[in-house]
Amino acid sequence: MISDGKPNEKIVWSFCNVNCGSRCPLRLHVKDGKVVRVETDHTGDAEFGAHEIRACLRGRGLRKWVYSPERLLYPLIRTGKRGEGKFERISWYEALDRISDKLGQVINIHGNEAVFRIYGTGNLGGVVSGREQIDRLMNLLGGQLNHYNSYSTAQITHGMHYTYGTHDCGNPLTDMVNSRLVVFFGNNPAETRMSGGGSIRDLVVSRQKSGVCIIVIDPRYTDTAAAFADEWIPIRPGTDAALVSGLAYILITENLVDQDFLDRYCVGYDRRTMPAGIPPGNSYKDYIMGSGPDGTPKTPAWAAAITGVPAERIVRLAREIGTAKPAYIAQGWGPQRHANGEQTARAICMLPILTGNVGIAGGNCGGREAPDGIPFPRIPVGQNPVTASIPCFLWTKAIADHENFTDMSDGLKGKRRLETPIKFLWSFASNTLVNQHSDIGRTHRILADEGLCEMIVLIDNVMTASARYADIVLPGTSCFEESDLAYQGYAVEMGVLILREQAIEPLGECRTLYDICADIARRMGVAQAFTEGRTHDQWVEYMYQQCRKVRRDLPKDFEEAVRTGLFKWKRGERPKAGLQAFREDPDTSQLDTPSGRIEIFSRRLWDLARSWKLPEGDVISALPEYHDTWGMPADPCSREYPLQLVGHHGKQRTHSSYGNNPWLREAVPQSLWINPLDAAARGIIHGDMVHVHNPLGRTEVRAKVTPRIMPGVLSLSQGAWYVPYANGVDKNGCINTLTSQRPSPLAKGNPQHTNLVEVGKVRG
Repeated sequence: MISDGKPNEKIVWSFCNVNCGSRCPLRLHVKDGKVVRVETDHTGDAEFGAHEIRACLRGRGLRKWVYSPERLLYPLIRTGKRGEGKFERISWYEALDRISDKLGQVINIHGNEAVFRIYGTGNLGGVVSGREQIDRLMNLLGGQLNHYNSYSTAQITHGMHYTYGTHDCGNPLTDMVNSRLVVFFGNNPAETRMSGGGSIRDLVVSRQKSGVCIIVIDPRYTDTAAAFADEWIPIRPGTDAALVSGLAYILITENLVDQDFLDRYCVGYDRRTMPAGIPPGNSYKDYIMGSGPDGTPKTPAWAAAITGVPAERIVRLAREIGTAKPAYIAQGWGPQRHANGEQTARAICMLPILTGNVGIAGGNCGGREAPDGIPFPRIPVGQNPVTASIPCFLWTKAIADHENFTDMSDGLKGKRRLETPIKFLWSFASNTLVNQHSDIGRTHRILADEGLCEMIVLIDNVMTASARYADIVLPGTSCFEESDLAYQGYAVEMGVLILREQAIEPLGECRTLYDICADIARRMGVAQAFTEGRTHDQWVEYMYQQCRKVRRDLPKDFEEAVRTGLFKWKRGERPKAGLQAFREDPDTSQLDTPSGRIEIFSRRLWDLARSWKLPEGDVISALPEYHDTWGMPADPCSREYPLQLVGHHGKQRTHSSYGNNPWLREAVPQSLWINPLDAAARGIIHGDMVHVHNPLGRTEVRAKVTPRIMPGVLSLSQGAWYVPYANGVDKNGCINTLTSQRPSPLAKGNPQHTNLVEVGKVRG
């Protein structure tokens, strides 16, 4: 706590805990028991030896979240149908009794595999206040159905693992200072990493130091392209792999590939480096040159017809990449969030592989920029006795169709088939229950059927779109109302520890997640094992002492540490190249792939493609190829729905977090980006209310007519809260009224950027 010298006023450290990749410290001004002002980091280099972590408008607007009219203050029980939003107040005693009784009943009848904590990241970063408390509780009760992947990164994570054996193999963004060329595929840190601790600062500093040429390839002229790029190359969504193939054709035919690198470090580039037993004609070079099974040379003209990028620009870009060494090539998470996203992610990685830019200063692996933080400890959750694990995107199928949920059709791990459907759902700080999951109409129908999932328990701060579908709603404390500690986040280049002091008393009857879980643990006979004799605040102090084992320069005295509040450690001056040890000696520092090398051709994917059960049109390929898929212009549905719709991450929300903040909605109104050519053809002018529709649903939103998006493509900022009319039509621009629950082929990930729609003016 910091006194400002005024009676009844104090300043305490806190932090914003949403899923932006960073973790920004906040300074809360408290007067008469209420937070009246939110500031951010004011500690400069002289005191801490690392730059200030300046919070963005979202974190600075937290008062509007905590003191929201939609704030949940008391336990509620549903009185109407799921989704109607009809509740009545109950006591904590009754709420926790009902939860404990139902949880025990479900476990006794169906087994622990019938219990599931849905994926969600609305409260991320808090060590003691995080979602891990539910996992800790459930593991003591016999476990719960596991999940893997994330909604944001499933396809790229799988793609990188099959190529490099890991997804953590990139160079930090600050390594751009050593580059001669930077190419971003759908990478937009100016909006997705915009906090003072995020990548945007590293991009600004590196650009100022180096003046390196930056090219952004994206369907949308993003803030990153507008502020930093020397050139924007528009591309049709989902076609990045075709562009890479056209670039590879020029690199190969003009001898711009690094043949020595390909021979020594890679498997599958040409016939000499193919695995044994694979028929001739299946190397990457065969695919590009047209001597493979499809017989089609991947010329720039071929790629231009698919991508919309002119053939002459493809030729020139290939020469720029092939001659500028080192070149920093990176992709964001947008290109892979498609129905063919695994192929896209692997294909983009081919550019640094072909040119030998992997494992060197100024280069990159083709994935996202690498973070660099301190590995502080996480709260112990124990071992989950349940072995079954599902892709997090397929939870609705695990509720409605568990009999057909298998290892070879749905990516189930730990067993061949799900034995029981999900009957009990935990939802903590998660709008994924409805808002962030695809095809809201179908999700509504599944959740509305009370014969399927029998109880949904939701813990949150406000009445979100998802909270309306819960059976019991519990009011959780906000970041103003509980102590905790947090680390630097997963997308920054510095080490950080923030100690959050409780600023105000909990509003209404709000309680910490820890206390909620501890009370359920008492009812179910595992209280001592869960708490280990500690209160919430004692766990915070305990975890701080664990951090001291990692950083001995932290104060011994916990109270002194709380008074300081913020600790920062500057990264080393010279960025470390990803896969540097492998580049220096591939024999003693082999990759975690079956061959120990970079696998351009993956024998594992070759085998999966011949064993997994895939819907018609889905492809798993051993090579990083381009494959057209559903939801693309070649889809027969495009005759009626000719426009591609993608989602983007805007500045007004982090996913759906803060979606009800009026300050942020005013600063960046929800709108549909549409090119003037597409707007004129439909009689739409800037500011018109329009409807966007396809067979899955319909939403209404204001049109933003702008040349900053290529013709034939629309974009909605994802995360807008679902606000339906009585007929189910959304009136708030929620993209998931239009997206499909059909997963990507390999990762079984979220394909929410693959959509065909039509748009028109709202009449009357």
